[in-house]
Amino acid sequence: MADVKTAAAKPAASHGKAGKPKNSNNFWLNLAVVVGCIVAGELIWKFVLGSESNFLDGATREKPANIMGTMYQGGFVVPLLMATFLTLVSFVIERALTIVKAKGKVDGGEFVRKVQFHLANKNLEAAIAECDKQAGSVGNVMRAGLLKYKEMTTNHELDTEQKVLSIQKEIEEATALELPMLEKNLVFLSTIASSATLLGLFGTVLGMIRSFAAMATAGAPDGAALAAGISEALINTALGIGTSFFSIIFYNLYTTIIDGITFAIDESGFTLTQSFASSHK
Repeated sequence: MADVKTAAAKPAASHGKAGKPKNSNNFWLNLAVVVGCIVAGELIWKFVLGSESNFLDGATREKPANIMGTMYQGGFVVPLLMATFLTLVSFVIERALTIVKAKGKVDGGEFVRKVQFHLANKNLEAAIAECDKQAGSVGNVMRAGLLKYKEMTTNHELDTEQKVLSIQKEIEEATALELPMLEKNLVFLSTIASSATLLGLFGTVLGMIRSFAAMATAGAPDGAALAAGISEALINTALGIGTSFFSIIFYNLYTTIIDGITFAIDESGFTLTQSFASSHK
């Protein structure tokens, strides 16, 4: 089975920062999405795939007339696999919206270079304005660091090393608030990547059991039951592998994008602390 890429590790959150990501409603919202997908999968299987128009024998539903009728014959595992696929689609869309917003309007590398330019010219206000233009996770973290940077330039009680540590702490706290929002719900994609294949194999085994039972019939084997069993096995295999394939693709795509955002955040933090240390010796 294909492996999924591990998401970037989150830095430890500092305790000096008030305020945390609001996750109190996430569990119930996610549960509602999953339950809704299960209900939708069951309804599609029963009323769409199981429509009499999809079978040559109508209400008997033993002779499929098209691919939808064949999928219906995949058995009770089919609606579960469809629910899994619908869940995958739901969280793929949700993560896409979040990650696109987190990337911001300006490329992370280009943004950091602009901030470096303004810091070299000691123009903090222009650097903060660049953060507002970026409007992403990197910009949010850099903005928090720049505000602390600005505060430290007027602080005469701490030495340079203490000021740098204070800026670094502020950046770490801002990062600890941004990254969990990026990685939230990726667990659904990684879980589906493994479970969809196993669920498909479960349906395959049930179909093969049905096929061998038809072959064991005394006298001539029941050809219709044998074909139905093989059809059930293949349909479940195809749905399970297909769902797992797309889940792995999107999981690795999103974790790669998050790694890039994380790198840009680390680069921006290093730039900020090094700039302060070099200009306030």
